[in-house]
Amino acid sequence: MAKRARNSGVNMPAPYLLRIWLDEDRVPDPKSYPYCIPLLRDGLELEFTAPVTIFVGENGVGKSTLIEGIAALAGYDDAGGGKGYRPVDHSGAVEASGGELAAALRAAWRPKITNGWFFKAESFFSVARYLDEAALDANALPPDFLSHSHGEGFLRFFKERCSYQGIYFFDEPESALSPARQLEFLKLLRRMQDATNIQVIMATHSPLLMACPGARLMQITKYGIAPTRLEDTDHFRLLASFCEDPEGFLASTLDD
Repeated sequence: MAKRARNSGVNMPAPYLLRIWLDEDRVPDPKSYPYCIPLLRDGLELEFTAPVTIFVGENGVGKSTLIEGIAALAGYDDAGGGKGYRPVDHSGAVEASGGELAAALRAAWRPKITNGWFFKAESFFSVARYLDEAALDANALPPDFLSHSHGEGFLRFFKERCSYQGIYFFDEPESALSPARQLEFLKLLRRMQDATNIQVIMATHSPLLMACPGARLMQITKYGIAPTRLEDTDHFRLLASFCEDPEGFLASTLDD
């Protein structure tokens, strides 16, 4: 029998977030960001039927916007982090955030889970520094996720912070992970699934992570979002073509 994750506060299996939808009455201006992106142009309704849901798609289709909006709807700061922690200061950021989307989203829970984490690769170092400062202020030993290579720091963080019951959001967690480290993260995802009381919603470009057994793969395009298979994603097809004939693939691609 699989070992359940620590701190089981709700005696029900994941998924806990069952459905989200865009409430058009709450959209202030359909032409403004983030409501203007193609993904949301004709509304949005999405069901979560598995403990692990993975968003895939090209850059710019709205993966990060969607995951930021859902995470903010679940109570997380749209810059990443955990509940009960000081929000990451991103007041000086130039890039637009998808957190505004949460204001127009509605959700159905079974039940609502308040534990977990929102991991964003781009804000990981700010969050890690804050965790060190918070521990020092409390006269505790800091976790020190930054005294390692980027990949090692990421994996240490995942293993230490992502083993409790809750809902976890990962936005491109593979960004600092080598293929071998991605397999380590894939093993962690499997353990989270086996615990039965953890829900994961993730956006990734990694075919290795997309291959997570039992995960529901959702492809986002300019036409919307729909379930897909690993073999039907552009990421897998591109990688498969390269592995089949690296020299021929590069010759045709670079001369195109």
